[in-house]
Amino acid sequence: MKTARLLHILHQQLEELRARVVPLAHYATLSARFDRHLFKTRSTLLQACVDEAQAGYDELCRAVEQQQLAQVAWLAEHLSAQIEAITRETTSWSLRAWDNGSPGITKWQRKRLQHQEFERRLIEMKAQRVNQHAQATSFEEQQRLAREVEAFNGRISRCRHALAEIEQVLARLTR
Repeated sequence: MKTARLLHILHQQLEELRARVVPLAHYATLSARFDRHLFKTRSTLLQACVDEAQAGYDELCRAVEQQQLAQVAWLAEHLSAQIEAITRETTSWSLRAWDNGSPGITKWQRKRLQHQEFERRLIEMKAQRVNQHAQATSFEEQQRLAREVEAFNGRISRCRHALAEIEQVLARLTR
């Protein structure tokens, strides 16, 4: 009974976390986000960490089915720590200091991180305008919001283009 409740709570937390991570899921950092004991992945993407937590949840479910109590306790505690760490990272993303790296590459990595943050904020603002557009009652307001959504689409497109160019420069520099 308690195990089923624990699994349900952990599943809910993972789903909430997955929704919270969506805007930041594919943004890289220069250094590792978490301790190697917490996450085995070498990727600095939050999506990789969420995927690893999901794999841990799946492993926990298998351990429960096989009634491996010691493994269940450890996996549940480890998964709980992973969820907490990812939650802290998502809430403190905007406060993250730009990572340090080698001087030549650092400038471009900082630009990439800044553009990723610009893109995230533009996507959030566009989503707000889309929601406002869906709730708008007057025709003028709907037109104004539609124009704003189109403007955000253009800004997001330009930001993604700049990100692609930065990625190309970084690829050349790291060869």
